[in-house]
Amino acid sequence: MAGGISIHGVDVARGVAAQGMRVELHALSPERWLLAAGELGANGQLDHPTVRGDGIGAGPHEVLFHVGDWLRAAGYAEEQARFLDIVPFRFVVTDLDRHLHLPFKFTPYGVSLFLGV
Repeated sequence: MAGGISIHGVDVARGVAAQGMRVELHALSPERWLLAAGELGANGQLDHPTVRGDGIGAGPHEVLFHVGDWLRAAGYAEEQARFLDIVPFRFVVTDLDRHLHLPFKFTPYGVSLFLGV
């Protein structure tokens, strides 16, 4: 797949896709604007035209993962769900022909965000 940004979420503590987690994708230059927003699907991925590159330009971007709300909705105890809230991930798009796969792996107490293959 050429171009675009795919956003994925996995609860590694339970080994499940983060179905229903709210995410937002923002472009940050020349000013901040919302490119995509929605909930991750059953496969843990945001289904949005930005996956195919629609609306994506070069420059800095940010994904916001609403992990605290998701943890509460998934039945985690409040003690576990209150540590993380909205987790930001900033990155730069430099090659519009390259697809960026952004896996978000998390537990109630930590996250891993990286450029996947």
